[in-house]
Amino acid sequence: MSHDIVVTSLGAGVFSGMDSNTVPPDVRWSIANWPQDAERGEVSRFCQRNGISRSVFYKIRAQAQEQGPVGATEPGSRRPLRSPRRTDSDMVEHALAVRAWLVGQGLDAGPLSVHAKMQRQGLNPPSRATLARLFAAAGVCGPEPRKRPRAANRRFVYPAPNCCWQIDAFFWSLTDGTTVAIHQVIDDHSRLALATLVAEGETAKAAVKVVSTAIRCWGVPQRVLSDNGLAFNPTRRGFTGKLVDYLIDLGTKPITGKPDKPTTQGKNERFHQSLQKWLNARPPATTITALQTLVDEFDAYYNHERVHQALDGKTPMEAWHATTPAPAPIPQPRLPRMPPSVRTAPPTTPTVKIADTGPQLQPYPQSPPRSRTPLALHPGTGSSEVRVKQNGQVKALSCLFYVATSQAGQRVHIIWDERVVEIFDGDGGHIVTYPRPEATGLYYGPRTPTGTIIKGAGHNPSAGTTGTATRTVSKGGYIGVLANKFYAGYKRQGEHLSITWDTSTVILSQSDGTVIARYDKPTQRRGWHGPDRQKPSTTS
Repeated sequence: MSHDIVVTSLGAGVFSGMDSNTVPPDVRWSIANWPQDAERGEVSRFCQRNGISRSVFYKIRAQAQEQGPVGATEPGSRRPLRSPRRTDSDMVEHALAVRAWLVGQGLDAGPLSVHAKMQRQGLNPPSRATLARLFAAAGVCGPEPRKRPRAANRRFVYPAPNCCWQIDAFFWSLTDGTTVAIHQVIDDHSRLALATLVAEGETAKAAVKVVSTAIRCWGVPQRVLSDNGLAFNPTRRGFTGKLVDYLIDLGTKPITGKPDKPTTQGKNERFHQSLQKWLNARPPATTITALQTLVDEFDAYYNHERVHQALDGKTPMEAWHATTPAPAPIPQPRLPRMPPSVRTAPPTTPTVKIADTGPQLQPYPQSPPRSRTPLALHPGTGSSEVRVKQNGQVKALSCLFYVATSQAGQRVHIIWDERVVEIFDGDGGHIVTYPRPEATGLYYGPRTPTGTIIKGAGHNPSAGTTGTATRTVSKGGYIGVLANKFYAGYKRQGEHLSITWDTSTVILSQSDGTVIARYDKPTQRRGWHGPDRQKPSTTS
């Protein structure tokens, strides 16, 4: 019994100083999901069994309550609070100055040369390794990847299935030379091939489809890791994407690796190699359907038969069932976007009558609309000659129209009226006809002949067709619409008027429908329209 006591006390002394950042992910996951009704003394036995102290246990528990179970599995920063042996800033600046002088003299300016030069100056310089790190941090020399320490290649694995998924795609060729994209989704913990899709290209539509297929089979993940491609997660480029919106609506957090750093998605990159090697050993597929069949066959073999070294000799399916998957995230409510019609609507506060013969309670003065939808001025009929882009599209009436990729680089003639837009080639041959757009920022193509909104483009009413708008009369008595100014009367300053136009006339009306003025619809920008004159404006 005395021997047991000694061993226990030694074990407690050895592990009592373990930092919370050194606790393995599986132990942190167990602590984060610790049951509330655990027996008395179970925490002490768990700490002794895993070689950690009780303070570390409760520190991880507090982290789980603040950041969630998945957040508690990620170690925190290892940077110390104080660095007494850190190189002095004056010494760093002097070392950089010595290196710059050596470079200017055309001499060797490596860490050893700088170290020797500083010694000859009577200084006590830092070591060669310290100088190399200082130069790399200052950006005056490039790091040597072949000389990176082994600690830089530490592999991190999420502690449970559905904690994190990885998605990526690579291109493959069919028998006739057609290039297709193979999208793969794997689980970070078990390396399970969740879903694979062969598509015509690496598109956001294909990415959403393959992820939704995986979710229907395996549940909703906590996170999805991808590169910064436009089809997956373009948030680093300054805008969102279809897959990002889809995941956020489910409560999943989309994350990305650093640009030009594919090692962050190393598991998926290695998965690509396995599939490519497997496909190269078989006859090439003739169609997308045939290639999809081959890919599905490989996924079945990969999940159920192929053992993995990183999984201690288990298959991905065995690793999946060995640990309980992470719970599905809780979606957070997202504010809907305010449509332009709501932003530009005038305030409508009705008057309240106190009595039939008594005075009326007037509404509080309402502030004018803060924003309005700008209107693009396009003539009702017209034509233009443009060059077809490499993607087979042309731009007209502030919209994009698909012609054909075979016409790329060729000039085409576009004619439009109030109903249709017709496109002809250089010889006068008819290519395609689309309906006249009722707004700007639309795309027309074979799959969207009626037009679809281009994300990020200005979606504004087109002045080439009929429409209405609401404007506030300015101090000078005019209102601005259709890139022109129309006089309504200086006595109506601050009033909200309704402007209606068709192919030939612009009508100004009060809120009760009373017509104030009629003007001819302008055909040019920057015009001033009044009761007895029309001249270019110098302030529009």
